[in-house]
Amino acid sequence: MKNVVRLATVDPHEDSRNALKNMLLGIDTVWLEAECSRYDFFLDVVQQTQPDIALVSLDADPEKGLQLIRDIAAELPACSVLVVSSSTEGSLILRAMRNGAKEFLNLPVKLEDFMAALDRLRNVGSSTSGESDVQGSQVISIAGVGGGTGCTALAINMACLLAQNDRFSPLVIDLDLTLGDADVWLDIIPEYTIQDVAENISRLDYSLLKRSLTRHECGAFLLPRPVHVENAAGVTSEDFRRIVALLKATFTHLIIDTSKSFGELDMASLEVSDKILMVSQLDLSSLRNLVRLMQYFEQFDGLVDKTEVIVNRIGLSDSDISLNKALETIGREVFWQIPNDYATMVESRNNGIPLCIQAPKAKLTQSLTELVRTVSSLDDGSEEEAVPVKQKGRKGLFSFLS
Repeated sequence: MKNVVRLATVDPHEDSRNALKNMLLGIDTVWLEAECSRYDFFLDVVQQTQPDIALVSLDADPEKGLQLIRDIAAELPACSVLVVSSSTEGSLILRAMRNGAKEFLNLPVKLEDFMAALDRLRNVGSSTSGESDVQGSQVISIAGVGGGTGCTALAINMACLLAQNDRFSPLVIDLDLTLGDADVWLDIIPEYTIQDVAENISRLDYSLLKRSLTRHECGAFLLPRPVHVENAAGVTSEDFRRIVALLKATFTHLIIDTSKSFGELDMASLEVSDKILMVSQLDLSSLRNLVRLMQYFEQFDGLVDKTEVIVNRIGLSDSDISLNKALETIGREVFWQIPNDYATMVESRNNGIPLCIQAPKAKLTQSLTELVRTVSSLDDGSEEEAVPVKQKGRKGLFSFLS
C-alpha cells in the first residue's frame, strides 16, 4: 500500500481544527495537504489538491457538513471521506454514511482510533484500485564516526547505483547544513535547497517539491544544504520530519547524508530511518568514536538494532590496526568492507561523475554495487546476505595497541 496518505481537512471551529492538526503533524505516514475553515470552500480545495482522504468535522453546521460529504463523494469518488463529530446520535452517523462517508470518529479524536480508521481506509483503497503491492519507500541514513570517513561518497554513489534500476527513484538529502558538499560530488549547481523547502512547508505539495529538487543525469535526485551558513538554523526537526514524510510518498529510496554533530536534525534522521550505515576506518580515533556512538545509541529505542557498521578503505597501506583487532574492540560484526581505491574515488569526486559512470568496472564500484543490492529492501528478490566478519570476544578499547 502507499507509504504516506495525503489528507485535507475542514473544521470551522479553530480549537478542534488545531487539535486535529497537531495530532496529524505527529504522524509520519500522514501528509496534511490542506486545511480549511469554511465548508463553502472545501470542495474547491479538495478538487485542487486531490487528497487521498477528506476529513470533515460536522459540529459547526451538520447540515452543511452532510451536504459537503455528498458533494465530495459525487465529485471525487477516489477520495475517502472521514467524518468527525462530538455527536453520538445514530441518525447523524447513519446520514453521514449514506452520504458517502467511509469512517465516523467521535471528537476529541484518539490517536489509536484514527490510526485504526486510517488502516481500514488504506485497505479499502488498495483493494478497490487493485494496487495490493504498491512499492514502498526505504530511508537509509549514512553516518560517520568522524570527518573524512567517506559518508558523502557512499551516499552519492549508492543513490546513483540505485538509479540504474528503472524501478527505483532515489534521493540524497544533504543534512550537513553547514559544510555539506554533496552537490560537488555530482557537479551540479542547485536552484533550491532544503532551506527553501522548509520555508514553504505549509503550502508544499508533490509537484512543488519535485520542482525543488535537482536531478543528476544518472537519475538520482538531490536535496542540498542551504547556500549560506547563517541559514543552517532555519530548518527544524519538525520541518525535516514533514519533508521526509512527503518524500517517502514520491521516492523509493531516501539516502540521508548526516552531519558529524549528531544534533537534533541528525537524531531525527536516524529515528525515521529504516537502516543506519555507520562508516568507520581502521584507525584509533575512528574506532574510539564508533564505540562511543554505539554506547550513545543505546539510550534511544531501536537505534542500535538498525545500525550496521561499514569499514571503509580496507587495505589502506598505513593502517596499523587489523580488522580482527578492530572487531575485538567494537564488540560487534562488521556489515560491509569497502576496499581502498583513493585514486579512483578522488578522480570521481573531482570530475563530479559518480563511480557507476566514471569507473563501472573498478573493484570499488563492484563492492558498492553489492552493498546496495544487500542493503536495499526493495530489490527484486535477488539480494544476497551480507557475510559478516567473524566476531571475537570483546576486549578493552585500546587492547590492540599492546
